[in-house]
Amino acid sequence: MSANSSTVGQLLLQGPVCLGWKQDLEGAVYHLANCFLLLGFMGGSGVYGCFYLFGFLGTGYLCYVLWGWFDACGLDIVLWSFLLATACLLQLAHLVYRLHEDTLPEEFDLLYRTLCLPLQVPLQAYKQIVHCCEEQVLTLATEQTYAVEGETPINRLSLLLSGRVRVSQDGQFLHYIFPYQFMDSPEWESLRPSEEGVFQVTLTAETACSYISWPRRSLHLLLAKERYISRLFSALLGYDISEKLYGLNDKLFAKFGLRFDIRLPSLYHVLGPAAPDPGPASTEEEEDVHEAAGSPPRTPTNVAQMPPCSPPPAATDPPAFASRARMSRPDSGILASRTPPQSCSQVMSMGQAPLAPVHTPEL
Repeated sequence: MSANSSTVGQLLLQGPVCLGWKQDLEGAVYHLANCFLLLGFMGGSGVYGCFYLFGFLGTGYLCYVLWGWFDACGLDIVLWSFLLATACLLQLAHLVYRLHEDTLPEEFDLLYRTLCLPLQVPLQAYKQIVHCCEEQVLTLATEQTYAVEGETPINRLSLLLSGRVRVSQDGQFLHYIFPYQFMDSPEWESLRPSEEGVFQVTLTAETACSYISWPRRSLHLLLAKERYISRLFSALLGYDISEKLYGLNDKLFAKFGLRFDIRLPSLYHVLGPAAPDPGPASTEEEEDVHEAAGSPPRTPTNVAQMPPCSPPPAATDPPAFASRARMSRPDSGILASRTPPQSCSQVMSMGQAPLAPVHTPEL
């Protein structure tokens, strides 16, 4: 043991015994190989950093193969350099395969950059979403219906990629669906996973459209399995539904020209349930009321004999917020005076508020 340690110490301290140093330098291929190795070991991380690293290392080891074959004439140098160069080339082929596997079709890549990349959605999670829809892009021709009111079952969730879709109910235009908006988000949120239903609106393509569609069962399984994807869809669907509601709010107005706000509680009186159909008795009462309104009012004798009542004392300092609250919307009497009787009867008979004008100008 002591003899071995002494031999190692002599080799480290004294160095190898060289009979003679070569006076000539190695060829240019040898120095070029070392330059490539130096550049290769300066590579960074990531996929493109690995491309840089193994590209320069493989080139350097190939130069070593040439140097060992032509200048050094050493079989061991040639074999080891060839093995290292082959390992680098195999690693490069593996990287190319990974990049090809990560490449998405053009439509899905554009969808990721537009919708998911601003939300910093990981690419692996997005691939699971794309795999759920089987990477299929469906199309709609002009005036082709995606869903028919009261007939088409709610069995999928679709996202519009290009084109424009018109949404209508009972032949009345509601709103448009534009690219990168869900086509049936309200229907999706209205049902539980175990429930079934049909569309309450009709969706018609105004132009040539393309969209992707997730089957209802497959998407529910994915959302139940992946919590992050479930939260992502919840945020996207909530934003999409809010955009549709605000779009309807812009078109929801009465015929006397005042716009409603869907967030106000007073809108319940317009969108509430319809009143029962008036019978013959109620019709006669309305005629009596109209006749009474046309004739001058008759004051009863007992009221005429009573002395006039003194007006109540006015409030000294009314609160400022009360006056502003009253000025925010007109009085009910003013609204009633502006509203034609025929329009009121039509609204009450139909049982629904006018969501939008029937004749909508082209966009």
